[in-house]
Amino acid sequence: MGRRIGSLIAAAALAAALSANSGAVAQTPPAPAPAENAAPTADNAVLLTIFLKHDQSRPLSELNAQLEKQGFYKAFPPPGIEVVSWYVMMGIGQVVTLRLPASRLREVNRILEDKAWGSYRTEFYPTYDYKAIGIAAHDKAQ
Repeated sequence: MGRRIGSLIAAAALAAALSANSGAVAQTPPAPAPAENAAPTADNAVLLTIFLKHDQSRPLSELNAQLEKQGFYKAFPPPGIEVVSWYVMMGIGQVVTLRLPASRLREVNRILEDKAWGSYRTEFYPTYDYKAIGIAAHDKAQ
């Protein structure tokens, strides 16, 4: 019986702790750290493909005005982030691929949350460069 009460008390304490911290809170910008200013290298770089899907219920001029008002092009891409490609995909919107240190992924996400939402719906696809490994495996198989 004592063990059962102890388990109930522990479960109640856990539930109270979880409910006290369950409020939805927006992310706050991180304090700059030296790693966040690092340049992408072979051991820390990721490629990030971002789909910026237009809100097709609104005219393009309205979307562009909103992007300008929100400061999208001033903030994106942030300094030090390499733009690998930036295409318009007809019927979808824009597709941007960036190369960046993994430590700056949150920074890019926050800029898009603050500056692009409303004009675009976003999808993110983080990847890494596999080309040399794939070619080596192919060459070895020959």
